[in-house]
Amino acid sequence: MTLKIRKCTLEDLGLLQDISVETFNETFKDQNSPENMKAYLERAFNLNQLEKEICNSSSEFYFIYSNGEIAGYLKVNTHDAQTEWMGNDSLEIERIYIKGIYQKHGLGKFLLNKAMEIAMERNKKSVWLGVWERNENAIAFYKKKGFVQTGTHSFYMGDEEQKDFIMTKTFIEH
Repeated sequence: MTLKIRKCTLEDLGLLQDISVETFNETFKDQNSPENMKAYLERAFNLNQLEKEICNSSSEFYFIYSNGEIAGYLKVNTHDAQTEWMGNDSLEIERIYIKGIYQKHGLGKFLLNKAMEIAMERNKKSVWLGVWERNENAIAFYKKKGFVQTGTHSFYMGDEEQKDFIMTKTFIEH
């Protein structure tokens, strides 16, 4: 399996929308009402919203390809693009999504490592993310990678308030 990561540009907007909707839907449709899924997907992944995010200099998107096929993506935020203010020394991993057929092949780990690399290149002291309290596979994955729960915040799926665990990995200073 050949893996390649490529930073997204404005020209990738349609592809970013497609992979965003597909992977989010695959991941969460069975645990949420169709109405709430539809409302969230339309709000979070409409072209205007994604364009605003991709044009924000404090956010970056990366596609991961497996054998030349798009398999998932990563979104990281710094500074004021963070969904919760954690300070200028933090990098947020807002999204790591892998298509179902590519899961359990190390692609999530590959994207997580890319996020860590970006954080270290920018001299960040910590990396954090929000993960749904009911997403046990993701929580176990992040714990295995050295993240610890440091708080919670609300996440709205349509009109339903859900709880995300905030998980943080702090870099040891040398």
